[in-house]
Amino acid sequence: MSIKLTNVTLYTGKGDKLENTAIIIEGNTVKAVGEEAVRLPARTVIDGTGKTIIPGMFDMHVHLGMDGVGDPFSQIDGDSPAISAYRHHVNAQKQLKSGVTSVRNLGSRWHIDLEYRNSIADGLMTGPTVYGSGQAIVMTGGHGYPFSTEADGEDGVRKAARETLKAGADVIKLMATGGVMTPGVDPGSPQLSEREMRAAVEEALNAGKTSAAHAQGTEGIKNAVRAGITTIEHGIFLDDETIGLMIKHGTVLVPTLAAPYYIVQNAESGGIPPHAVKKAVDCFHTHRTSFRKAMDAGVRIAAGTDAGTPFNAHGDFAKELELMHEYGLNVRDIITAATFNAAKVLNADPTVGALEEGKMADFVILDEDPEKEIGAFRKVQAVYKGGVCVHEHTGKLEAIVGS
Repeated sequence: MSIKLTNVTLYTGKGDKLENTAIIIEGNTVKAVGEEAVRLPARTVIDGTGKTIIPGMFDMHVHLGMDGVGDPFSQIDGDSPAISAYRHHVNAQKQLKSGVTSVRNLGSRWHIDLEYRNSIADGLMTGPTVYGSGQAIVMTGGHGYPFSTEADGEDGVRKAARETLKAGADVIKLMATGGVMTPGVDPGSPQLSEREMRAAVEEALNAGKTSAAHAQGTEGIKNAVRAGITTIEHGIFLDDETIGLMIKHGTVLVPTLAAPYYIVQNAESGGIPPHAVKKAVDCFHTHRTSFRKAMDAGVRIAAGTDAGTPFNAHGDFAKELELMHEYGLNVRDIITAATFNAAKVLNADPTVGALEEGKMADFVILDEDPEKEIGAFRKVQAVYKGGVCVHEHTGKLEAIVGS
């Protein structure tokens, strides 16, 4: 059965904006968009006057096993595998309702994200498409070590990567530097070496998979880029040399601007460990400057929040997009960062990430146009995944059957 939404504004995800246009969905795929969709008939026609349609969005850095409490590491430590699995599902539903139809989960204890991914793919439950890393790989005592796989030396890291791929990981997550949340480590200090990371990246590539590096300090970022990493997560301390290196290697930046923002905004809450507050405050302004420099230089950006970190709630993807806009990225590029760029990072762009003929019908209906009001990303009227409405607010669109 074909469904046409007419009189809408539509962003393709590839930088194009179509106004007073249409899209036709047939089964689980997009049949037509733009002038062709306006021209072609459909069994059901829905008047979408005033609505804006964008592709289903990707949050490229989430932790489904973390709720955004002040001390998420303590929460993880106290969870049983069963409770963690339930937590993954609840948080994934929040993502879906916000218009995020795909998430890249970058670190879950016991590889629970991989089993949760499988449960959705097998139809046991509805949720966003999950691309999972399982447990991250860190040096002994490295950032996030309490819920990661510790490994040292090229052989040790290579073996850990192979074991993680054996468990079914879609992406290998590595810790290239220290981080904010782990006590006793400096966000600016390198951790896994270039050679260690290259060993893991080689294994990921051999298996047809991608890689991601938590990388905040300059030297650690350069190590990860030279090692062939697919994405740099956070990228707090970027200089001109590092940015040039990223452009040369085609490395994508996932800035996670919301993560330090929410720690700084809630620094006086008393719920966040003092060491994390201090490090986030020290990094905050540099992070913003680095993002702007990378953006101006033409580094490819994919949107991710680090959802699950302190006060950084699942379902608040819009905040990352608002911060990108505040720091200078235009709305069409923001949408591309949250859709097509993200899909391309995951090698999923042949089937998702844009609204065009033949691609999966993952899309979001907004009540307003984000080019007119950046807050429109919060005004989700409906979310469709594979042509099926998986979330709808009150006030259904009017359908004209048999047009």
